[in-house]
Amino acid sequence: MKTLICGSIAFDTIMVFHDRFKQHILPDQLHILNVAFLVPDMRREYGGTAGNIAYNLKLLGGDAHIMATVGDDSAPYMQRLQSLGLSTAHVRQIPNSFTAQAFITTDLDDNQITAFHPGAMSSAHLNKVSEAAGVKLGIISPDGRDGMIQHAEQFAEAEIPFIFDPGQGLPMFDGDDLLNFLKLARYCTVNDYEAKLMCERTGQSLEQLATLVDALVVTLGAQGSQIFTCGQRIDVPCVKPTAVVDPTGCGDAYRAGLLYGLGLGWDWQKCGQLASVMGSIKIAHRGGQNHHPSRSDIADIFAATFGARPW
Repeated sequence: MKTLICGSIAFDTIMVFHDRFKQHILPDQLHILNVAFLVPDMRREYGGTAGNIAYNLKLLGGDAHIMATVGDDSAPYMQRLQSLGLSTAHVRQIPNSFTAQAFITTDLDDNQITAFHPGAMSSAHLNKVSEAAGVKLGIISPDGRDGMIQHAEQFAEAEIPFIFDPGQGLPMFDGDDLLNFLKLARYCTVNDYEAKLMCERTGQSLEQLATLVDALVVTLGAQGSQIFTCGQRIDVPCVKPTAVVDPTGCGDAYRAGLLYGLGLGWDWQKCGQLASVMGSIKIAHRGGQNHHPSRSDIADIFAATFGARPW
């Protein structure tokens, strides 16, 4: 099923400080903070919600199409997508801009200082859902604010079911905005923190919000996930990973599992189980796109955990 993935394309530059921030930041001098950290370890990862979700959906054999905006520095990422067999037909280059990117410095206590530059992502609204013919399913993940709002309206107008996945973009929206997204969307997925924030901003409980969509999915990290649908709650256990290396992109991998199952018409229990498998595979690898399981590998993990192969 042709699935349109609206979200960000980003570079993540990750640096490691071989000490602890607290040893170099004086609490009583924060008003004149001026520090520099030597970071001998650095790596650059391909990331962004749309890139990560599409990568994982492709691993599953899904028909993923990215709709995003990038800057003048995007050539390496575009070449990578093409080498993976992912279409760049709906990835728009914005002249005189940088591709969205995060600069993350981590210390020995896993504390992080992050600077995020949205760059071309702020022009996401220039893309139109109608430009992608034959789409049957969609997802709106963190992107430029105007782009997220307009793409939700465009999906609804075209009667294309989509997942609303506000992620780290949720703070951009007030309660009325969020309620409107839920009225337009068919499904919604958030993590536990985002779920609490959504309830706080809308003044409604999870159970009330779930009545606005066919399914509201809440991920709980190592505690698995919960799917609120048809007045009931389905609890999906976490799949034990082979190692816990890096949570970056786990949520995106999970969402790819949901999209794949939805595209095949699976029930919510099975969709959640596959999503959990994908998140488990991802967390054992650094970065959002460095895991390379085959479909057979994925099916083996699914069978070992849930007692039957998914395909």
